[in-house]
Amino acid sequence: MGWISGAAIFFIIWWTVLFAVLPFGLRTQDDDHAVTLGTEASAPRGPHMRRAIIFTTIVAVILFGIYYYVTNVLGYSFDDLPNFTPKFD
Repeated sequence: MGWISGAAIFFIIWWTVLFAVLPFGLRTQDDDHAVTLGTEASAPRGPHMRRAIIFTTIVAVILFGIYYYVTNVLGYSFDDLPNFTPKFD
């Protein structure tokens, strides 16, 4: 795996994890009983992007490490996936 393909795979993993992590820890204005006039009660109370980006990066690094270990150390690829599925005769 070259560094360009590795960076592309990490980029895809990072964005996927970001959208999975964004709702975690989100507090609405209604949860805090502090609804600003002119906004919806379900709007987020405040930005939590820094925490989401840090958590996303940590999870993405762990997932990329697992991917790297499985593909480069153990030597598995997408061609080996049929070997892991059950065979129905």
